[in-house]
Amino acid sequence: MIGSDWNHRQILKESISGRRAVDERTFASLEILTDRLERLKKLDKVFSKVTFSPAVRELVERRNAVPVC
Repeated sequence: MIGSDWNHRQILKESISGRRAVDERTFASLEILTDRLERLKKLDKVFSKVTFSPAVRELVERRNAVPVC
């Protein structure tokens, strides 16, 4: 499990830095890490103010953007 956590973080890091394309794998890793963060927040209030970096939040916005034709 620790290895897979590292892999999701690595995918996100490389996507943000431009070393890999932002693709479905990036967004899948983002979803997994978001879910894990939410579970931590539910476990203990000490995690309640933990958030992703602005660069990660931009990726979330890109994922949620609706293309206009």
